[in-house]
Amino acid sequence: MDIIDPAVSEYLLAHCTPADDLLRELAAETSRLYPDSSGMQVSHDEGEFLTMLVRLVGARRAVEVGVFTGYSSICIARGLSSGGHLLACDVSDEWTSVARRYWKRAGLEDRVELRIAPALETLRALPADPVLDFAFVDADKAGYPRYYEELVTRLRPGGLIVLDNVLRTGRVLDESFQHEADVAMRLVNDTITADERVSSVMLPVRDGVTLAQRR
Repeated sequence: MDIIDPAVSEYLLAHCTPADDLLRELAAETSRLYPDSSGMQVSHDEGEFLTMLVRLVGARRAVEVGVFTGYSSICIARGLSSGGHLLACDVSDEWTSVARRYWKRAGLEDRVELRIAPALETLRALPADPVLDFAFVDADKAGYPRYYEELVTRLRPGGLIVLDNVLRTGRVLDESFQHEADVAMRLVNDTITADERVSSVMLPVRDGVTLAQRR
């Protein structure tokens, strides 16, 4: 299912703040190095959306689950308040080696802390205190329900969790799709809707984005 018509996509990209040279270079290098995986990178309009959300909640403490080559990390880190910190979780040294180069070029090395380990281990090792301002989840879809639970308990009132790819190109609408990732995404979507700890909205941004704000 095409969530966004290609013509609409082009119009959206033409009518948001344009990417700077660094982000354009990162997108081009990612496509060149990883042509079969480059679709995991957020689109530029979604990146601008993340930066704006981070600024709107006044975030200083943020977590990202799923780094890839660092495009979304840059967008999140750029939106953080003075003294802000982004904990970036991934399992790939190869992909994040590209991210580290671009974080340095962007002058964000002091804001981004990379943890190479299964994200669930990293999240469970965090203090239980509800101090997180912002979290972005864009990693293995089967892990979403567990990532969500670890993050929401650590989110301060007014803090925001953003989950990407919640529509799974429409597969969540069709119960005949029973891949582990599809089942997990339906579960987390239903969990968030019923969770009295948060207020939530699902938006048809790219492959679907859910915002869940801690009450």
